[in-house]
Amino acid sequence: MCHHYRLSILLLLFSLLLVNPLLYAGPKEDLVRYQGYFQKRFSNLSLDDLSNGLYNFDEGRREQWEAIMEFPPYEIAIEEGEELFNKPFGNGKRYADCFDNGGVAIAHTYPRFNAKTGKVQNISAVINECRVANGEKPLRYLKGEIVKLLTYMADTSRGKKIDIQVPDDPRALAAYEDGKRVYFTRRGVRDFACYHCHWEAAGQKIRGNVLSTAVGQVTHFPSYRSKWGAVGPIQRRYKGCMKNVGAVPLKAQSDAMNNLEYFHTHMSNGISMNAPGTRF
Repeated sequence: MCHHYRLSILLLLFSLLLVNPLLYAGPKEDLVRYQGYFQKRFSNLSLDDLSNGLYNFDEGRREQWEAIMEFPPYEIAIEEGEELFNKPFGNGKRYADCFDNGGVAIAHTYPRFNAKTGKVQNISAVINECRVANGEKPLRYLKGEIVKLLTYMADTSRGKKIDIQVPDDPRALAAYEDGKRVYFTRRGVRDFACYHCHWEAAGQKIRGNVLSTAVGQVTHFPSYRSKWGAVGPIQRRYKGCMKNVGAVPLKAQSDAMNNLEYFHTHMSNGISMNAPGTRF
């Protein structure tokens, strides 16, 4: 009896792990389980297909998107971003001096865990850290020059596989788990978590909008959105989603927001980056 009881408990726990993304698992286990869920649910789509978001589920909008992509609205931002990236600071140094590989083809590896600070950093944070270190004023986040820089840097990583590392460091694992907590936590007057729209309801419509899958979402950011009339980073989109569910948005570049980006981006590891992108 005891043997059969223990076996029943083990089978129950295993089944819960398959369906409940909140139960504990490490980053590697999460990645296999999360991507496996969407691959099984949308078996007609490859992992790279998931990077196309809502255009997988709305033929009309996909046709509009393909027409727009003949002359992508983010091209000017790429050009201006490259010019800004290569413009020397007052002391003669450049952004390239602050990044490995001169800042080229590295966007697919961010956000990163910084062992010196014990915190997660995205490229925006490193850009401003670089400016301050070279006697320049930091740029505002989410809009303006910093987005042009992000757009150019992302374009140099187009086609590269997302590769977010969570090192074997308790602080890195804690940051990852905090990002997972933020992702799956209900918030706002509508009591929604990111999970409800982009997991449970992925591929369906809400208020006329088609909901994309959680896996593959980050690959096209920064992205030009028609609603914004400009290119914006993923944290601007997070803030918009939080407002939509009636919640007070997390502050850009706060630990919680950076950890959310860390977890969310890790979920798309191995998927080709197609940023900058275009979305309605």
